[in-house]
Amino acid sequence: MRPDTLEVNSRGVIRVGGIDVVQLAEEYGTPLYVLDYRTLRRYARQYRDMLAELSPPGVACYAGKAHLSVALAGFLQHEGLGLDVVSGGELYTALTAGFNPGRIVFHGNLKTEDEIRAGLEARVGYFVVDSLDELQLLGQLARARGVSQRVLLRLTPGIEAHTHEFIRTGQFDSKFGFGVAEGIADRAVAAALATAGVSLAGFHAHIGSQILEEDPFLANAEVLLTYSRHWQRARGWWPEVLDLGGGFGVRYQPEDDPPALERIMAGLRRQLRVGTPAGVAPPQIFLEPGRSIVAEAGITIYTVGATKTVPGDKRYVAVDGGMGDNIRPALYQARYQAIVDGKDPDGPREIVTVAGRYCESGDILVRDVELPPMVAGDRLVVLGTGAYNYAMASNYNRVPRPPVVVVKDGEARVWVQRESWADLTRLDRPFHPFAD
Repeated sequence: MRPDTLEVNSRGVIRVGGIDVVQLAEEYGTPLYVLDYRTLRRYARQYRDMLAELSPPGVACYAGKAHLSVALAGFLQHEGLGLDVVSGGELYTALTAGFNPGRIVFHGNLKTEDEIRAGLEARVGYFVVDSLDELQLLGQLARARGVSQRVLLRLTPGIEAHTHEFIRTGQFDSKFGFGVAEGIADRAVAAALATAGVSLAGFHAHIGSQILEEDPFLANAEVLLTYSRHWQRARGWWPEVLDLGGGFGVRYQPEDDPPALERIMAGLRRQLRVGTPAGVAPPQIFLEPGRSIVAEAGITIYTVGATKTVPGDKRYVAVDGGMGDNIRPALYQARYQAIVDGKDPDGPREIVTVAGRYCESGDILVRDVELPPMVAGDRLVVLGTGAYNYAMASNYNRVPRPPVVVVKDGEARVWVQRESWADLTRLDRPFHPFAD
């Protein structure tokens, strides 16, 4: 799990995108998010090109929740991908970048009325409808604008992917979507077909995140095709689009074995061939990769601020970031790999726990990892941080969020500026006592 261009020389000096880590740290400060452009582009094009080989050509709709900025949205537009947004803020970011709204899929289990209005005004390609209340409101607002909005119904297919319980979404007991069991999805489909102002274009189902198997994705497609055939027989309705969601796992640890996209695509071709009834065209396939495009492209550079040994001879190394820039270890018990800049690769090692600077005992970035001995001022690089680090960053303890810098062939560009202390109080208002 490292960027394509990351190098470590015989002296332990780390480079990425042709630039030394120490140079990036000195110029932009730490903590620092770094994205390797070549890695990002390779994964984006892999999904785009493989889906384009389907008939009809499929669409890779990058999942913006993994990591989104104006520049990243511009990159996606440049590379010909679609975009999955889950909020008005993500939609606004995309539109600010000039992203084609017709290639936007608007998700979210609870979209506010203002967000639905914004999506309709922008003319997004599809809304993914998650409840009957949303369907009713969307139809009402679309009719008021004199338009018919294409929608996908989000289904829960009953597939429990082997991943953390917080990021499983395909099982029946989920806050997302309409369960295909007990007639719940049937009622939603009937309602969508009868609701003026919306046009039912197909189904969506996302079964979870960081999935390291191929079978769950193919099982998801099989459920959606089987369910679609039911409606083709009952009402003559057949989907234009089947959105199979995302969740493709990545190699955070050496033992992780991500699913092979080539085999998944081959399985999809077979399923479309045998699962599409005679007389109708196969549905267009959407996938929503996020993590698997951006995670490996990202690293985070930290500066060691202190080291200490506690009773029991346990060693802690404290860095100048932590749960404010990477909440995943505390939230999901996520595990990351780390390397230290400028240390002899064949030199001594010790078992340490990398702790963050935030006032929480759970603020641990990497636990019990073997690394070279470190002192204050050393640079620690955590790998695989491109997804859900910047996206979930916070100002806890009133700490400014790090910048995002993109590197390619010795050139660095800032995609997101570092926040300042002044930024932290920009929306605050002074205290004025109430009258007694």
